[in-house]
Amino acid sequence: MPTSLPATVEDTLALLGKGQYVADTPLATALHLALQLKRPLFLEGEAGVGKTEIAKVLSETLGRKLIRLQCYEGLDVSSAVYEWNYSRQMLEIRMAEAAGGADRKALAADLFSDEFLIKRPILQALEPTEGGAPVLLIDELDRTDEPFEAFLLEVLSDYQVTIPEIGPFKAEEPPIVIITSNRTREIHDALKRRCFYYWVDYPSAERELEILRKKAPTAPEDLSRQVVAFVHQLRKMDLFKQPGVAETIDWTHALVQLDYLALDPRAVDNTLGVLLKYQDDIQKIQGSEANRILTQVRSELAMAG
Repeated sequence: MPTSLPATVEDTLALLGKGQYVADTPLATALHLALQLKRPLFLEGEAGVGKTEIAKVLSETLGRKLIRLQCYEGLDVSSAVYEWNYSRQMLEIRMAEAAGGADRKALAADLFSDEFLIKRPILQALEPTEGGAPVLLIDELDRTDEPFEAFLLEVLSDYQVTIPEIGPFKAEEPPIVIITSNRTREIHDALKRRCFYYWVDYPSAERELEILRKKAPTAPEDLSRQVVAFVHQLRKMDLFKQPGVAETIDWTHALVQLDYLALDPRAVDNTLGVLLKYQDDIQKIQGSEANRILTQVRSELAMAG
């Protein structure tokens, strides 16, 4: 059942909470403004901090269709917007030739009609959708090439694309657009100007613990507190890739699966591969360093009561 857009920042926080997403007020404010003013929301931050999840939660809680465009190097218009079904067009031409006496003008018009148009994510997002405009997730925009980024300017300015054989195709109602970037390269200012920008940082320990309570509810409270404290210690260290929230959740699920009620040196060493994704980082932490961090974590949690 479609839900109306949240009227206040508090309503936006509640909407995200309904989808098990623990947001802080600045993020909810940015999202609220983007929804009310019908502007794209550009989310930048490290991988695994929950940028993509926001679009999924919005789709679920608002009851809107989620359309995802996963970006990659070499992404072009035919993969992102539309292409013509050439094999079907060719078949149509041969059938017309076999029938004889085909009207060439009528045939040409027919070949470039909706029937032969393959709609890709962006064009799909501009179409009228039952239940309200869909959520368009343009994920990891920093992976695309600059020409495609430039192409998006028309889409994000006017919610319109132009198909040469047909003409402009404009959305009756703008889709809810969420753009994410892991900042592997800088996105051009021209595109950022068309969006509300928000940097999604790692959560505070309190918020990450709340996330674990929602995402890993079967984990013992003591284990969750130790996991969060351990991860926050790792994020202070010089690692090739610091663990994101997604890794925190995965690690907790793994520890629960192995029936650990609390962290111990063996649990940490045996499961570090769930938390860290580079062998150099694992070698750096495994063993004595993990023991040192664990001792510090226990001490801090004991002092906090």
